[in-house]
Amino acid sequence: MSASWTWHGGGVEAARAHFDGEDWIDLSTGINPHPWPGTNALAIDWQRLPERHELAGLEAAAADYFGVDPRHVCAVPGTEIGLRLAGGLVGGSAHYVAPTYRTHGEMIAGAIRTTLDAAGAGTVILANPNNPDGRALSSAQLRGLLDRRDPGAWLLLDEAFADVDPALSLAGAIDDARPLMIFRSFGKFFGLAGVRLGFVLGPSPMLDAIRAALGAWPVSAAAIAIGTAAYRDRSWTEAMRARLRNDAAALDAVLAAAGHAAIGACPLFRLIEVPSGIALFEQLARHAILTRPFAEQPRWLRIGLPSTGEALARLETALRG
Repeated sequence: MSASWTWHGGGVEAARAHFDGEDWIDLSTGINPHPWPGTNALAIDWQRLPERHELAGLEAAAADYFGVDPRHVCAVPGTEIGLRLAGGLVGGSAHYVAPTYRTHGEMIAGAIRTTLDAAGAGTVILANPNNPDGRALSSAQLRGLLDRRDPGAWLLLDEAFADVDPALSLAGAIDDARPLMIFRSFGKFFGLAGVRLGFVLGPSPMLDAIRAALGAWPVSAAAIAIGTAAYRDRSWTEAMRARLRNDAAALDAVLAAAGHAAIGACPLFRLIEVPSGIALFEQLARHAILTRPFAEQPRWLRIGLPSTGEALARLETALRG
């Protein structure tokens, strides 16, 4: 199976070229199919660089949304860059809890793959909710992991999907004394991955080092304007959380009717285990539906939320073969 579809979600153009077909449905990414709707109403000045106070306003809006002090929030051009910068600053020996997002294994050179039960007291890289299996740990469980860190060790916590349930976040534990850094994605929950906006939450000295590495103007004027407005739109946020839960329940019902048990507590995607994930991936692709297979777990297939009832019905038909 080509790395076009097993490396990350996406790759619709490659799928169209390989499988043919029109009107593709992309269920491979775990990105909210109902994006925040306010982008076109914003006035963005493309002819000037962002002002420092505008970036500070974005970080303040995000901090209020996350429930932390703004001095513990640093905007980055996507969490992918934030993960790699923070990993380079922490360095040393580390373990990453698998299965998980591929970049976690690349954050710190020599990081060793482990399981949640076997994670020791050194630096640990962990996602909550986890991708791709949707495992979710309580804040009490996460605090227990944090409290077990050895001196000089860190808990590096990827909360890219935590917006769906704020109770899952450990952001309230962020301060200058705890060895905790959290990574938050804007694009996944708000459905605007192309904005390329994320945040690192952590002790001020670590964030100062990340800002120094990023240099001036770390994110675009568009990212600042869109992120600031979206994080302040609390009514949309609350309504979307409820909508995603309902959409996930509808997806679960379709999967169950096709004989598949849905795994995961994150409503933006579901994981199923089948005799051959690649075979089911190709079956769905012949119906112009793109999902996410895994080279290292050939029985897994991750399926994101269809955006409409019509898309869900197409998935239901395609699952029947």
